Amino acid sequence: MSKELKKTYLILLLPSILGFTLAGGAKAYGFIDIGSDNFIQIAGPFIFILCIALAVAFPIFYRALFAHKNRDVISVSDEKLLKFERTLINVVMITPYLALLAYFFELSRFYTTSAILIGLYAVYYFYPSKTRIAFERRIFRVK
Repeated sequence: MSKELKKTYLILLLPSILGFTLAGGAKAYGFIDIGSDNFIQIAGPFIFILCIALAVAFPIFYRALFAHKNRDVISVSDEKLLKFERTLINVVMITPYLALLAYFFELSRFYTTSAILIGLYAVYYFYPSKTRIAFERRIFRVK
């Protein structure tokens, strides 16, 4: 299960890393001049709130919902846990792309930095390591 989740994780992560690399290079050489003041004023708070919702609020809500659905079950099947983890990774990995948007459109420093930090949190915390998967298996009593 760990290999499948790592594959999904890397497929979702690598394009955002490539995007940051290309956007950084384009900004360094002056190829990009994007961002109107109205767009920046609206997009900054919107991207910030969306990053918090996807990287922090959604995982808490989704985990509670999954636990609630399986509260009467003696053990959760391996397929259900895999589906749960895959959905969690798919949603959380949107955050690095939002951070890329904040960086690309040169939002205010607060919103850009916050989006990047939240994106780094999502990338770090939801990495499907063997110990994290073992912990999830133990919590939900997977056999």
